[in-house]
Amino acid sequence: MENLQAYWTKRYEEGRTGWNIGYPSTPIKEYFDQLENKDVKILIPGAGNAYEAEYLFQQGFQDVHVLDIARPPLDAFQKRVPDFPVDQLLHGDFFSQEATYDIIVEQTFFCALEPKPARRKQYAAQMHRLLKMNGKLVGLLFKHPLDLARGRPFGGSLTEYQSYFEEIFDIIYLENCYNSIPPRMGNEYFMVMQKKS
Repeated sequence: MENLQAYWTKRYEEGRTGWNIGYPSTPIKEYFDQLENKDVKILIPGAGNAYEAEYLFQQGFQDVHVLDIARPPLDAFQKRVPDFPVDQLLHGDFFSQEATYDIIVEQTFFCALEPKPARRKQYAAQMHRLLKMNGKLVGLLFKHPLDLARGRPFGGSLTEYQSYFEEIFDIIYLENCYNSIPPRMGNEYFMVMQKKS
């Protein structure tokens, strides 16, 4: 965790946060808007500035948890949303988390991980572990070809993504995203996956 923590902390301190769009991503916001049960327990890992968490909190969702390996975005979030419960701002490594959730939101976290198949399978397995029975993994994956030389954000293909999840998740939806933000239009898949028992 040390090296990754230092890497991401430095990027925030230097303002190298090209993924920061300054508002909740439209596809995820619209998914939130159709949720009827505001008591669900939600985790946003690798949340960064966590505009999605801020939006949920404003809409009356109280059990929202923000996780990041870097401290600066959590501190910035706390200043921006002072009423948000401090104990729901989690500073740590996603792969060492143990609490369970009804919904986990994927928003520019998967694409930042080391893009080795073993690491991506580990991500899927950890998502499965952290979800309650019938829990859902919801969010966005980049659809550009995986290019190590290009660096982050790392993409992938539909068949590759399916291979990581299909054994342990029911893939309810994994298709081209029709309502991406303009800079990402045509370059994202939207997913809804439900944990298999």
